[in-house]
Amino acid sequence: MQVRAALAEAHRAEWAAVVAATARLTGDLDLAEECAQEAFARAVEVWPGRGIPDRPGAWLTTVAANRARDVLRRDAALRRRLPLLVREAPTDDGASWHSDDRLRLIFTCCHPALAREAQVALTLRLVCGVSTGDIAAAFLVGESAMAARVTRAKRKIATARIPFRVPDAWELPERVARVCDVLYLVFTVGHAPPSGDAVVRADLVEEAIVLTRLLHGLLPADRSVAGLLALMLLIDARRDTRDELLADQDRSRWDRALIDEGIALLSTASAGAVDRYAISAAIAAEHAQAPTWGDTDWARIADLYRLLAQAWQSPVVALNSAVAVGMRDGPAAGLAAVEAVADDPALAHYPYLPAARAAFLMDLGRWGEAADAYADAALLVGSEAERQRLREQAARARSSV
Repeated sequence: MQVRAALAEAHRAEWAAVVAATARLTGDLDLAEECAQEAFARAVEVWPGRGIPDRPGAWLTTVAANRARDVLRRDAALRRRLPLLVREAPTDDGASWHSDDRLRLIFTCCHPALAREAQVALTLRLVCGVSTGDIAAAFLVGESAMAARVTRAKRKIATARIPFRVPDAWELPERVARVCDVLYLVFTVGHAPPSGDAVVRADLVEEAIVLTRLLHGLLPADRSVAGLLALMLLIDARRDTRDELLADQDRSRWDRALIDEGIALLSTASAGAVDRYAISAAIAAEHAQAPTWGDTDWARIADLYRLLAQAWQSPVVALNSAVAVGMRDGPAAGLAAVEAVADDPALAHYPYLPAARAAFLMDLGRWGEAADAYADAALLVGSEAERQRLREQAARARSSV
């Protein structure tokens, strides 16, 4: 049991580092991933008898690197004829953030030559160690289709000679924006898993935060990175109560240290023109600082959502803005605002559209309609925990008819 727990923790904390260090050695993402998998398989065989190493990550990296060297020696002639990752020359700047292999790996996965879907899929697979099946579920596609997508993306990185490095200073603004978008999507998948029994995928949430912290260390004055990190921390501060609706959460269980850190970062993110991450973080900060649900400043939140809708044309933002209007102006206004955005095709299968309708219908005493809307939401949601909660709300509404 102790070895199993140690392996699970090592996979969560060290997978990206093992893959990235091996990729730097080999210049081959497929080989790096294969050797990392073999290192973890070797640990399953060795650790029960020899004991858990003092530094599991170093042990795994060494095993993966040794395996990679064996393969490289065996296939040297073949590999001379194949395209590999372009690796930057080693430097003596060991203290530099540029020396972090995980940053190299994520910038490679998020290269602009790749489509956005491929960037996210590669990051989830190589950086976060998520199985191809779970990634497929998140994208609502078949596992074989997702495996093919990941393979094509790896092949494109090799054939296009995409460099395995942190970009130069002149490239960073555009490249960081792409990395921020991908990290936010990884965080979102972890915070609201599209399938399974878990309310939160802690491994994905924590990996997204770790990588965003690394980016913030590289670019401490970058407002987008500061805003993204603030947003993640302010949301993750509520993780222990994520199994309840925000209105019902025990706020004494929120992580005040994360909230304080997020609010401090928000001052950097807001020092000048603000982007969607800073505005979203400001919304999260309003929730985090309200002593109770009843003390929430919905007028301020509605104003922030109006600004967010201007900065980010998203149907989900439009829906959230409609909900904020309802919380500020009453359920009738909220229902009207929700109905005004309901025809957007992008929301056709979004479970929180019928859930929002249901909540306002409940407040208006239209119990039967509310029950039907909650049932519709339960059919659309991927998480089993969310589905069960929506079914309970539907049953509660029906009992009030």
